[in-house]
Amino acid sequence: MSRHLTTVAGVTVDTRHFIGGERVASVDTFTDVSPIDGSALGEIARGTATEAAAAVAAAKAAFPAWAATPRAERARLLHAVADGVEKRLEDLAMVETCDNGALLRSHRRGVMPRVAHNFRFFADWLLTLEHEDFTTYTGGSAAGRGHTNHVSWDPAGPCVLITPWNAPLMLATWKVAPALAAGNTVVLKPAEWSPLTASLLADIAAEAGLPAGVLNVVQGYGSEIGDVLTSHPDVRRISFTGSVPTAQRIAASAAAHLIPLSLELGGKSPLLVFADADLDLAVDLAVEQYDNAGQVCLAATRLLVEESVAEEFTRRFVAKAARLKQGDPRDEATDIGPNIHPRQLEKIDGFVQRALAAGARAVIGGHRRDGQYYAPTLLTDVAQDSEIVQEEVFGPVLTLQTFTGEEEAVRLANDTRFGLAATLATGDAERAARVSARLVAGTVWVNCFFVRDLQAPFGGSRQSGIGREGGTWSFDFYCDLKNTVTAPKGFAPKGCDAKGGKDHG
Repeated sequence: MSRHLTTVAGVTVDTRHFIGGERVASVDTFTDVSPIDGSALGEIARGTATEAAAAVAAAKAAFPAWAATPRAERARLLHAVADGVEKRLEDLAMVETCDNGALLRSHRRGVMPRVAHNFRFFADWLLTLEHEDFTTYTGGSAAGRGHTNHVSWDPAGPCVLITPWNAPLMLATWKVAPALAAGNTVVLKPAEWSPLTASLLADIAAEAGLPAGVLNVVQGYGSEIGDVLTSHPDVRRISFTGSVPTAQRIAASAAAHLIPLSLELGGKSPLLVFADADLDLAVDLAVEQYDNAGQVCLAATRLLVEESVAEEFTRRFVAKAARLKQGDPRDEATDIGPNIHPRQLEKIDGFVQRALAAGARAVIGGHRRDGQYYAPTLLTDVAQDSEIVQEEVFGPVLTLQTFTGEEEAVRLANDTRFGLAATLATGDAERAARVSARLVAGTVWVNCFFVRDLQAPFGGSRQSGIGREGGTWSFDFYCDLKNTVTAPKGFAPKGCDAKGGKDHG
């Protein structure tokens, strides 16, 4: 087999970049390692400034034709990509599980079907995208003149999409699908810890008939190619999901050319449990925060429980958490898999050990397990201003604090620099509305968690991000909005020449 191909769970993956419709190698490579057992999955092309610039150039060259492609044809091609995803769903699920350690059952039943849905949704939404024409406000300077306003969404240009490792393909296509639907071309830079399914997506897109250069994939380290991608004068949009420090570097890099940004960043979301809540439901929601080994930006890692039910809540939580099975994510019975990388595991354990040293108590967990597995952890006796409460751990680590009333609950919930999401458990509909209105968060879930409709705006407040994507909001970002104002006069009648006579042309 070629040195540019690797086989993962019986699936062949090309480890080179995909630029301008062709596979492109780099001089150097880096090793992609499975978090399940530490085995090497393949040698991945290690991109340089040369490949990054080539990808942007390919996207720029392909842009005019793709932007001019009729909406219906763009939608047809995106549906063809979705067909290809569904055809290779098992391959994608197996490869991504090996690559990032998330549960195979989740990839099969939820994640990969959602990947296909991302393409179908934005393809269909494109065909309904319109704004009703309107007459200029009668109180303005054009009062009474009958000017018509027409709003349109124009393709912006090449887009750089930088995606994380915790849900590689789903989060990539959440960006790729609307960017392509909008008529833009794309340079996708996947996380170096989970690069494989982005390469498979390139194959699927090519097989679906996507023109060369419309979707490009560049592998490598962000520290080596990120600046080229985010400061390139031909790039017209950047969408990034990841950490606040990296976002700050991207924003500084993009500033030179005023490249618009969409940033979905960290979170330290609360789960508020009131005494009137269905406690079994509240416990289910709390234990669900261990999903994907806690590597979910939206996870409600701060449990805020009304004091009068805290003891009973904790008892039920511990009992339910004890039934979780941690192990090989390819096993259908597994509930929690490994953490992505030894460096991430060190980070998680560092947070926990510092918290314990500062006086926190581990109700469950608080330690590593063999390999890259961290025991599901719940810490109590934590101060509101402590590191473990204020900073994102991104692992299976929750904290529990109590409150005595609604006012204190809201104060604690809002008392971080983040504002990505919040979850609320209560049996009182009026309280749910009242508290939700006061929470600083891009998304609030009431008596549920992780329900994401692609029609809804998604993003974070404060240091959890800039901008919103989803539905029309995605097109607002990935397009240049244009308003065309037309006067009711000045047009020659049809069939007549400029002098008012018949048009003999």
